[in-house]
Amino acid sequence: MLSFEERLAVAPILVVDDNETNIMLLENLLRQRGYRNVMSTSNPLAVTALHREHQFALILLDMQMPELDGLGVMRLLRAEAIEDYLPVLVITAQTDFDLRLNALGLGARDFVIKPFANAELAQRIRNLLEVQLAYRDRLEQAAILEVKVRERTAELEATQREILHRLALAGEYRDNETGNHVQRVSHGALALALAAGLDADTAELIGHASPMHDVGKIGIPDHILLRPGRLNEAELRIMRRHVEIGGKILGGHQAPVMSMAYRIAMNHHERWDGQGYPAGIAGVQIPVEARVVTICDVFDALTAVRPYKPAWPVEDALAFLREQAGRHFDPELVARFIDILPEILAIRARFSDPGDGLPSP
Repeated sequence: MLSFEERLAVAPILVVDDNETNIMLLENLLRQRGYRNVMSTSNPLAVTALHREHQFALILLDMQMPELDGLGVMRLLRAEAIEDYLPVLVITAQTDFDLRLNALGLGARDFVIKPFANAELAQRIRNLLEVQLAYRDRLEQAAILEVKVRERTAELEATQREILHRLALAGEYRDNETGNHVQRVSHGALALALAAGLDADTAELIGHASPMHDVGKIGIPDHILLRPGRLNEAELRIMRRHVEIGGKILGGHQAPVMSMAYRIAMNHHERWDGQGYPAGIAGVQIPVEARVVTICDVFDALTAVRPYKPAWPVEDALAFLREQAGRHFDPELVARFIDILPEILAIRARFSDPGDGLPSP
């Protein structure tokens, strides 16, 4: 790594003056002070292209030039928006106050009047180079920090998704369902969300969050959760508490995937006609992510083998979805689900349970 003095010595510097003698004098001064990366031009119209290519740490700019004066050069540099810090040191024989004010207003960092003392100009050049190098160091550090923040954010999001997945598996192991059930619901919900026209980021969040829809079953007693027959009214009330339990487990966190999982857990038993629970909301009041997951969850449960029931044929499960469209389910989402049925069946084949063949349509 170069030392600071070495970085100063190789910092790219451009001299802009229509007078070749002035250019020679400034180049000699710079090289005598140890600056090794010096370029020059007598054409002010070439400055912008040169700066875009070389990203000069400092431009020594004359004001009075034919074709385009120094103010015009700075206007072009600002219009190009090559960088927000304009590294310009104006060197001119003009003493007009308005000119100086305009130059500083356009971004000039310093202003030296000819004739100048070599020692003073050399010190002003060094001061500006030090500021410019510090400015670029800050930009580089900010860029590095931004990359690290993105990487860390991605790691945290991946960890959150993994925690959700493992917590979902813990819930499924207490139930009669399998880990593959949550995989099928997850991938099916992603596919249905995309088919429904949701944006890719939202659909992906739904896919990651949907396995948590029944996590609240962790808090339901085994004698109710694992009972193969119908539940009585008292037992049903207890079973329905898994929605609120899931909400308590997932609520209170601002991470997008956690917020999504909370909304799904709290609303996946609501019905399109308002006859669901826990809040009895209806239609589009139900978050779309919950409406998506409900269809995928019910279809998978119906077509899967359980200790208390055989798998329904796909045609029977589809008939149930059609019958309940506009009652239990969002009718538009049911139509989109039927549209992507081949994809849903492919997901079932990919995540089938051992010994569980695909039901025939």
